[in-house]
Amino acid sequence: MTSEHGSALEQLGAAVDAAIPAELRDAWATHVSNEPVLVARQGIYSAHGRPFAYQVSYRAPGHHPELVSRWGALDHERATAHVLRATFGRTDLESVAHGRLLFVRCPRAYLVGDLPVPPRPDRLVIEVSTTTEIDGTVIAGLRRLREQGFRIAVPSFADHPEQRRLLPHADFVKVDVRDLDVEGHPVVRVARSFGALLIAEYVEQGSSLAHARDLGFTLFQGNLIERAGVLDRANARLVGH
Repeated sequence: MTSEHGSALEQLGAAVDAAIPAELRDAWATHVSNEPVLVARQGIYSAHGRPFAYQVSYRAPGHHPELVSRWGALDHERATAHVLRATFGRTDLESVAHGRLLFVRCPRAYLVGDLPVPPRPDRLVIEVSTTTEIDGTVIAGLRRLREQGFRIAVPSFADHPEQRRLLPHADFVKVDVRDLDVEGHPVVRVARSFGALLIAEYVEQGSSLAHARDLGFTLFQGNLIERAGVLDRANARLVGH
């Protein structure tokens, strides 16, 4: 684009801005400032009952989690964008993280580089979405992310062939404790075969927690330990503003 074209576009943009009545701009700014910016946060706890990390996920006014199963790829991308902007795109990140890692489930576009992730490998753990088709492009993307310092998590591990492809690139592997009665030791053995830390997820009952401990899990996530709370990030300033 030539400098003349760029100047013309800037002038056009300025003219459009100038044409918007001041009261309309003020009304929009007030609306945005009052609109909640929600995320859900659930702790991942150590065997000693201390928070190790947090799972951060999508929430919005009127959001119905039971409808997520009907979402398409674009819905998942938009939800992830909201979580990343609300968490990392605003100041006072530590009011969310408290010095700990933040797990965010990311669909394919974020794994392969079509959409950007915040440059915070010190805090962000990229969790591979369960809807992601695992192929060579995704594996290459995970390698790049790990080279950039990001940690990778694999959720709902059940020893499926496509999940086994992820294990060499995973720092954390989550196993649904509801599957352990059937799968037990074999799945756990495969899950930790490349040295990943294991997280027992969906811990809802004391018996499930005890079973996971017996199988050697040291990290736990679920409503028995802590239900997800909702944070409103609206009062945290946007980064760079």
